[in-house]
Amino acid sequence: MSVLVDEDTRVVVQGITGGEGKFHAGQMIEYGTNVVAGAVPGRGGEEVHGVPVYDTVAGAAEAEDADASVVLVPPAFAADAMFEALGADLDLVVAITEGVPTQDMARVKRRLDETDAYLIGPNCPGIITPGEAKLGILPGNIFADGNVGLVSRSGTLTYQVVDSLTQRGIGQTTAIGIGGDPIIGTSFIDALELFENDPETKAIAMCGEIGGEDEEAAAAYIDEHVETPVAGFIAGRTAPPGKRMGHAGAIVSGSGTGTARSKIDALNDAGVPVGDTPEEVADRIESFL
Repeated sequence: MSVLVDEDTRVVVQGITGGEGKFHAGQMIEYGTNVVAGAVPGRGGEEVHGVPVYDTVAGAAEAEDADASVVLVPPAFAADAMFEALGADLDLVVAITEGVPTQDMARVKRRLDETDAYLIGPNCPGIITPGEAKLGILPGNIFADGNVGLVSRSGTLTYQVVDSLTQRGIGQTTAIGIGGDPIIGTSFIDALELFENDPETKAIAMCGEIGGEDEEAAAAYIDEHVETPVAGFIAGRTAPPGKRMGHAGAIVSGSGTGTARSKIDALNDAGVPVGDTPEEVADRIESFL
């Protein structure tokens, strides 16, 4: 099984006529993703990769029976694109765009909380169910079908852990890159709940990083609600306080939380082994199976 996406997921690509949208839509189609439409204001009636383009997401969803979208538009327009997708009653919105203003995401998050949809991102690589569908920019060739769920704030860490797993002959049910911005849609806890409820997911890899308290909250959730074994990794162990490291959310305050140490300790206290390297995470996962 899988979570959120599978071979039946019908996808609208927002921004499909732009350079990034056209390229990644082609990559998704090549992987086997069921891309049924594009949505770009003023470009309705065109085609990209043989896929019809509509002026609105709602029009695309109605005409093509779509249930998910991928947002590949510039930062200034990303919030409006997410609002449009959420307004079209899609089940899933995957926002790849990096650099979305935090105040824009605060507005999107309030709207998201009024719906039943899942929003992944922004500033994320997307989601993939190996062999069935990928929504986003993940390199499909390193993934393999299997029974390990993965959730990560970092795209690069996703790829490193997945590659280590695949090299061991260990495949994945679904991998979710939730993004590294301060305000995102799907949290670690959301992803952990999905994997815990998926009977085919026998182990979970969770990759976090410094900044915020999401990993600490996830550790508390694991302790109370997750029976599936989890292995973790935390990036940013040597990061100096007050300096942003790569992701907009990867910054340690002076509060004592948000540090690599506080996150590792919280996960350890919840019974989650934390690897020093992505390879060690794969070792831990292998020992669970």
